[in-house]
Amino acid sequence: MSIFEKRKKYVKIYKMPRRRKKFKQKEIILDSPLIIEKLTPTGQGIGTLSDGKKIFLWNTLPNEEVKSFIQIKSKSSYDEGIAKDFVKTSEYRTEPKDEQYLSTSPWQIMTDDYEADQKTAVIKELFRNLWQDEVAFHQSPDTWHYRNKMEYSLYYNFASEKIELAIHPRGSHSKMPIKTSSIERAEIFEKAEAIIKQLNESGDEAKNYSSLLLRCNQNGDVEGGLFEKRKPHPVFNNLTDEILGKTYSYSPNGFFQINLPIYEIALTRIKEILDTTETKKVIDLYSGVGTIGLSTAGEKELTLVEVDKSAYKELEANCKDIETATPVLAKSEEALEYIAPDSVVILDPPRAGCDKKLIDKLIEVKPKKIIYLSCNPITQVRDIELLISAGAKLKSVEAFNFFPHTPHIENLVSLDFA
Repeated sequence: MSIFEKRKKYVKIYKMPRRRKKFKQKEIILDSPLIIEKLTPTGQGIGTLSDGKKIFLWNTLPNEEVKSFIQIKSKSSYDEGIAKDFVKTSEYRTEPKDEQYLSTSPWQIMTDDYEADQKTAVIKELFRNLWQDEVAFHQSPDTWHYRNKMEYSLYYNFASEKIELAIHPRGSHSKMPIKTSSIERAEIFEKAEAIIKQLNESGDEAKNYSSLLLRCNQNGDVEGGLFEKRKPHPVFNNLTDEILGKTYSYSPNGFFQINLPIYEIALTRIKEILDTTETKKVIDLYSGVGTIGLSTAGEKELTLVEVDKSAYKELEANCKDIETATPVLAKSEEALEYIAPDSVVILDPPRAGCDKKLIDKLIEVKPKKIIYLSCNPITQVRDIELLISAGAKLKSVEAFNFFPHTPHIENLVSLDFA
């Protein structure tokens, strides 16, 4: 057998994977109006096409009748799209402030009161088997210009031969230039425009940068800057903010709450819940830079667990002058030894919810109280159902509008183990 034949026998031949075909968007004109049944927790309106297939449409409200839409995704069991023309529109529909609203804040199409009703209805529906009392809804003090962090794309306009701020249109990888924006603080947009002006005056090119990130504190100080392609992210100057009397330091490109005024309202509620128990031991899991635990339980025996090294560095600094606070660098599901029967456990996990190992430990130990703040009520309900099945009692459910004019809801619950 020749060397070539031996190689052919023993060497596995790999075929190159097929490149996935890019979905081509198209306008669909309906034979009969599509009625929007309700809004989903993800923010789209849902309807049923004439062939029985479900469709999820942005730019729709309940009871509206859609004449045509732009199809942006098609699966065997459902379609996704953006409503274009209507036969009938809702009395609660309003004119959006921003041209790019579908990408940044798709619920600009409804009134503030209607948004509050819809978000409350979403929580009631998710918790329908767990909670029969009213759900409190806490509105953001500011519903426009509330974001303290924004990341923009850069776009080169060949007509004007200038760089412009841009975002990605929903359902597309292209770029859309923006002239105004109503969701971030005005200081951020002003700084962004100034940076773009400098780039144009210097003759720089948009292709050299992946994005522009800026953050602003409550005093209006703005930090951040451009991310250059193929280069490490720069280290920006830290910002500081005061939350419930405690000053925090944080990085502009690290994790910190986007809407501080409504966050303070949520923290005040957490402190009120904490004050209903006499226990002095509090474990703050998924603690970030420590704003929940240190703002609400700084005088107690407080353990704060965080896995991200950058956030942990900030957490250590924020704990520096508090003798009762102990920061721990670890995954929350690997710091289970700190959970005790006489403790209160604070949870603020990412959108995926709590790790199963952590839920199992809470069920095993049965701490006095669990306070669970979630940015994804869908996974929150999943976790709470497990705790309730093990004997926990749900004591409160309340929603907070951290992100006005978007479908996102921050939901706070408390549970006791009897």
